[in-house]
Amino acid sequence: MKNIILLLLCLWITLAQAQKKPMQYFRYNDQRGLNVFETTKKDSSSFEGFTVKMGGNLTLDFQGLNHQNTATPVLIDAINSNELIDITNGFNLAMANMNLDTQLDDGIRMNLTIYLSSRHHEETWVKGGYIQFDKLSFLKSNFINQAMKYVTLKVGAYDVDYGDQHFRRSDGGNAIYNPFIENYIMDEFATEIGGEVYYHDNSGMMIMLGLTNGALNPTVVVSTKIDAATGELNKPTAALHGKIGYDKQFDKDLRLRLTGSFYHVKRALNNTLFAGDRTGSHYFYVLENTTATAVDNFRSGRYNPEFSQEVTALMFNPFLKFKGLEIFGTYEVAKGRKITQSDTHQVVQSAIDLIYRFPAGKENFWIAGRYNTLTDSPLNQNDQKINRVTASAGWFLTKNILIKAEYVNQKYKNFQPSDIRNGGQFDGFMLESTVGF
Repeated sequence: MKNIILLLLCLWITLAQAQKKPMQYFRYNDQRGLNVFETTKKDSSSFEGFTVKMGGNLTLDFQGLNHQNTATPVLIDAINSNELIDITNGFNLAMANMNLDTQLDDGIRMNLTIYLSSRHHEETWVKGGYIQFDKLSFLKSNFINQAMKYVTLKVGAYDVDYGDQHFRRSDGGNAIYNPFIENYIMDEFATEIGGEVYYHDNSGMMIMLGLTNGALNPTVVVSTKIDAATGELNKPTAALHGKIGYDKQFDKDLRLRLTGSFYHVKRALNNTLFAGDRTGSHYFYVLENTTATAVDNFRSGRYNPEFSQEVTALMFNPFLKFKGLEIFGTYEVAKGRKITQSDTHQVVQSAIDLIYRFPAGKENFWIAGRYNTLTDSPLNQNDQKINRVTASAGWFLTKNILIKAEYVNQKYKNFQPSDIRNGGQFDGFMLESTVGF
């Protein structure tokens, strides 16, 4: 027993000493990580040996939402599956992440993220992990050393870098980068196995190309499902994604960023580009029926187009920051289908965020507004629309502690009478506290 205590004490001292060393090419888990997208090649941290940083994110929400719909009754086992569950004001399940970042060598960093508590999974489980190479000094090549001044390599199971919104979204307990409580109506987020290559030019131009397996849960078992488009057994293909952008800080007051991204997979095992968040929505039970549970109905308030077999998606993101004023926009067009469909259908989503941070210098307060709209064109149906208007305010008490308040109003239009979302609407307030370190 004494040996175990001594070993744990030595481990604690080692980790405490390691955490004092700087981490290279790293996005902070606190206020310093705001408006950071891909890590750049402008890192000024020196390598001081093997480094381990243990961090975390914790988030707690208080919900005051109401919902309603006009869907016709649909009886299943004598229960109306279109009757909304009664909801009231109260706290939601607290969510927590643990982040392990390790500086393995000069310019080589590893990340591992663990979900400790989330809406969809009650147990602790690994989100994913990757190794990022910004230097390849161990190859002892002057040519490669020069090339790596502009190139970044990432390999592992990671968040696919499609679009810029995924850098601003809430991810389980990590809500510190998001000026709002929830993510987009159609939430673009997927954890896949693969690699990405980045080229960063000194002018501010950036190009990225990535290749993944196109699925969250890989397998070596041959599929027994028939693809409706081919009439043959499904044969999954790799997924390709990329990004081109320009990001320039013109002076201390003005920054401009503009990116275009794409994602494509022809045949997938079970693609989750628009359904890959396994932690769940921060709006609990909205537009859910009386048999819903927080675990099984974890996407409340979101929209899944069910592009599980084939996806082609494009996204454009402008970002402008002038002093305390920030404008972030999204325009996205996606086409896809599930394996039982032979034809694709299209979804268009757009959003605009307007944020003002103050006072100058600290910018630890903000007021913000968001308009998010989505139009789906299902096969053999009229267009379905969802509109969301959100207003928020927040305060960084310290760089690690954030509180925010939000009002949200979301409406559903042109959904089928037998769909629980027919005439659907929810609105009300949310309060959130979050810690990141």
